[in-house]
Amino acid sequence: MKFTDTRTGIEHDLTFREVIIKGIAPSKGLFVPTALPHFSSDELLALAGMAYWRQAAEVYRRFAVGIDEETVETIMEQAYGEQWASTAVTPITALGEGVFLLDLSGGPTSAFKDLALQCMPRFFSEAIPPLKEAGTLDADLLILVATSGDTGKAALEGFADRAHTNLIVFYPEEGVSDLQKRQMQTQTGGNVAVFGVRGNFDDCQNAVKDAFADAAFNEALLEQANLRLSSANSINWGRLMPQIVYYLSACARLLADGSLADGQKLDVAVPTGNFGNILAAWYAKQMGAPIGRLICASNSNNVLADFIATGVYDITDRPFFTTPSPSMDILISSNLERLLYHLAGAEKTAQWLADLNTHGRFVVDEATRAALQRDFVGGWIDDDASLRRVKQTWQDRSVLIDPHTAVALDVALDAKQDNPVLVVATAHWAKFAPSVLRALLDLGFTDPLPEPYVGHSDIEALDDVAALADGACPVPDAIAHLGAAPIRFDTVIDARPAAIKDAVLGWVEARNATDR
Repeated sequence: MKFTDTRTGIEHDLTFREVIIKGIAPSKGLFVPTALPHFSSDELLALAGMAYWRQAAEVYRRFAVGIDEETVETIMEQAYGEQWASTAVTPITALGEGVFLLDLSGGPTSAFKDLALQCMPRFFSEAIPPLKEAGTLDADLLILVATSGDTGKAALEGFADRAHTNLIVFYPEEGVSDLQKRQMQTQTGGNVAVFGVRGNFDDCQNAVKDAFADAAFNEALLEQANLRLSSANSINWGRLMPQIVYYLSACARLLADGSLADGQKLDVAVPTGNFGNILAAWYAKQMGAPIGRLICASNSNNVLADFIATGVYDITDRPFFTTPSPSMDILISSNLERLLYHLAGAEKTAQWLADLNTHGRFVVDEATRAALQRDFVGGWIDDDASLRRVKQTWQDRSVLIDPHTAVALDVALDAKQDNPVLVVATAHWAKFAPSVLRALLDLGFTDPLPEPYVGHSDIEALDDVAALADGACPVPDAIAHLGAAPIRFDTVIDARPAAIKDAVLGWVEARNATDR
């Protein structure tokens, strides 16, 4: 498996292990493979007869990751084992009229990020010892993560107490749900830390990117603690590869059970802010999955929907909205860079990103816009529409979805043509119980709650929703027990890059003092 990067197009002599450890290319661009494996129709159908962990191992084998097959199979069997709510791992529910729901919320943190972050940390642990032995890695890793909610907890759960790795998560203090925040604040593990940030996700992400680019800061980490930075955000190729698996798996299963006819295309609708999840579907399509249109579903922060429609990416004077789907409250979509590279090459991609950084906008050429629109269609809905879709889906199908999934389902139904459509359900409803409660009560996002719900905490809202659903929608144990878990991390810092770096160095110093 060979890699180039999005801003130079230069092929790097790096292994898969080295790429996932480095996270970001030397140019500050993103690593992409120089070639993708391809599955024939028969090979895709063969996946349907395998357990999910075997499907994942087979995809990695086809990518030729340079790790022996027995090790890959062991990692996958551990990553997709008993910690999942369903033995299918990513079960599919038919909603009728050619609409299917791909449930990615059955992992230990009840969000789709678990599909990658139960897998990726195990590859980190596998990669570090041989890289140290070969002399290509001279330190343990400190992984910095900026999160809009779900990535943070999934990364914490995946990396907690793993050898040779440390993890610090930064989240927008007012930009995640209270349940997401509590999931992160109560995380166990001696090698992890969590900080709230006064600002939005883009502020967190930009400050973390600044830390990676600061040579003096990186040198201080190496001298003081023998640590090198790495990333577990979806800018890391190790995050995207596991996501490709579930799209190939879903297509295989729908073909095998006759829900998707031979030669028929499957449209895929994804709620996305950072573009990684829908990009994984695009990669699956390039690898032979019978995917038609990729429906990019946005909330009120609809920069991606506008970009797909116009070819103009513009965040100048664009308001930032806090919505019922906070994991999508993002204006700078980092993974879009990979798609731009594939469509237009490194030179144009580097220029467009420089324009975005300098001017807050860029405009792609007509050929790139046309190529984008051959695969993608965008749509968006507002806050109250997403809550209405939650209520409608419960009434019509007895399926309770979260507000992110509701965005994708609503946009998918509006955009649906002749093809069947797969809607990606990215989180369990319980993570956003207050918004789901409002939906079931026919309230808007900002409407006050009526008696007897006034003053109820987010934890109490779990029981309120369960009662309204007549007990038909149980709460995952890990979320149900959050109220009893002690809070370990409640520090809030400014969004300035200097504050982020001071927090990192302070944590490292405190950890070193404890070790002494």
